Amino acid sequence: MSSKTKIVVLHMKEIIYTAIFVVLGILLILLLVFMFFPKNKKAMDSAKEYMPGIYTSTVTLNNTDLEIEVTVSQNEITSIRCVNLSETVTTMYPLLQPAIEDMADQVCELQTTENLVYPKENPYTSQMIANAIETALKKAVVK
Repeated sequence: MSSKTKIVVLHMKEIIYTAIFVVLGILLILLLVFMFFPKNKKAMDSAKEYMPGIYTSTVTLNNTDLEIEVTVSQNEITSIRCVNLSETVTTMYPLLQPAIEDMADQVCELQTTENLVYPKENPYTSQMIANAIETALKKAVVK
């Protein structure tokens, strides 16, 4: 029996190129998995459980207290409104009522106070109302 020895010659350049392409292929596969894999974690975080009821938070405008009332059911925010909005306050702050309605619509639609779009006309008032809504919702969350 004769054994024939075979010698294989590999160039270092070929090994390096192969290793680089393998690493790039693995990175591409990981990128595609992370991009297109469903994100169930966010869906689970956004589904909060509330104690059904009406919760309020106070906003102070020029020594006038306004109460933002948030009504929640067990799993969703059902309505948001301003309780003691007097005619004097609406005259002094004409953009307050539209800001409250806009924030209420967005929060009821999104079911969260995150990623709200603040209008250009009254971003600070809208942010103040969103903070009041979030404060009331913190009272409603079941721990």
